[in-house]
Amino acid sequence: MTNELDAVRRTLLPNGLVVISERMPHFRSASVGIWVKTGSRREPAETNGISHFIEHMVFKGTARRSCEEIARTMDSVGGMLDAFTTKEMVCFNAKVLDKHLALAFDVISDMVLEPLFPADEIEREKSVVLEEIKMDEDNPEALVNEAFLQSVWAGHALGRPILGTRETVGKFGQEKVFDWFRRSYVPNDIVVSAAGNVEHERLVDLAAAAFGKLASVANGYHESVPEPRAAVIVRQKMALEQAHVCMGVPAFAVNDSRRFASSLLNTILGAGMSSRLFQNIRERQGLAYAVFSEMTNYHDTGLLTVYAGTGGDKVEGLVRSVVDEFRRLKQEPVSDDELHRAKEQVKGSMTLSLESTGSRMGNRARQELYFGRFHSLEEVFASIDAVSSEQLQQIASELFTPERIALAALGQLDGFRPTRDLLAC
Repeated sequence: MTNELDAVRRTLLPNGLVVISERMPHFRSASVGIWVKTGSRREPAETNGISHFIEHMVFKGTARRSCEEIARTMDSVGGMLDAFTTKEMVCFNAKVLDKHLALAFDVISDMVLEPLFPADEIEREKSVVLEEIKMDEDNPEALVNEAFLQSVWAGHALGRPILGTRETVGKFGQEKVFDWFRRSYVPNDIVVSAAGNVEHERLVDLAAAAFGKLASVANGYHESVPEPRAAVIVRQKMALEQAHVCMGVPAFAVNDSRRFASSLLNTILGAGMSSRLFQNIRERQGLAYAVFSEMTNYHDTGLLTVYAGTGGDKVEGLVRSVVDEFRRLKQEPVSDDELHRAKEQVKGSMTLSLESTGSRMGNRARQELYFGRFHSLEEVFASIDAVSSEQLQQIASELFTPERIALAALGQLDGFRPTRDLLAC
């Protein structure tokens, strides 16, 4: 049987830059990305948001191309250009017909290598990012989630917003932007990844020509492992029509061996319409329209969170129902049938999510950044299938303890005043 990893190639350049490709010859397209191992959790408090700001600014022109020329070059070949910033990485990526891969790489590498950061564009883009921050502040789901993260990771960069704040963004200037860019965009913190109808040797040649002359840099980052806080915060906001609730517990790092069991636990709890939270809280009790759980994993920690929006007079009942589901996962073994459904759901979702060159490109880059090796679907599926009901119950008992549960509530709360007793499970 053919091993899917036979199509994956990896080359380490002398300066520490990693080049990865996954050949998919039956596709006519290719996706290529430049991944930088930086993000908001590496930022000092006073420059919070600068990684995201630089992601915006590299589109504003380089030594070789204006902002309009960057867009026109990609549009002229029907390509798609995108970028995003997370807590732990920044990515610039493009998708084109396979024959235009070199052009796409030239554009994104030009943006990453030679941005001009014009002072007038910095001032204009600060206004754009401030509007983006305001947009999040007008989104109650995003607002309660941000309040929740700030309370759980209080005092640590993980608790600060990726976008930054009005105060920090307002102080960004050309010198500060260039300083952070030069410190962060170094070859030993960069992964070039491509998937589709690509030739690995050609991709290595392109990467070496663009980045080969750069020297590796010891950036001196020493990220501390965050200490989570089980805070309970309540914020009345009468302008909102609903009450928005976010609850959660610290979970596992992305490379923890328990990640497969915790993923299945999250699926059973609140990922999808057949999940316990959806069926109980929405379908049976009618307490909320939106209710779900999700697992977020970082390189050294993680977080399992539950979100729901409801009426102010229903908040306490909703919280009690979520805690009841935590308790049930601890006290009652998951049935073989429910566990089987969860495994098939996770495997099916994972497989479907990888049916494009862009998703494959991103998947291989993340595996390099977090694991330093590649996992086949077969290997991952075997780990998922090996999870037992006993393991789920053990992990639930470890995660869902009253002293670990954090809660944030925002909106019309109708006198809701939670105590630690309410979270007893």
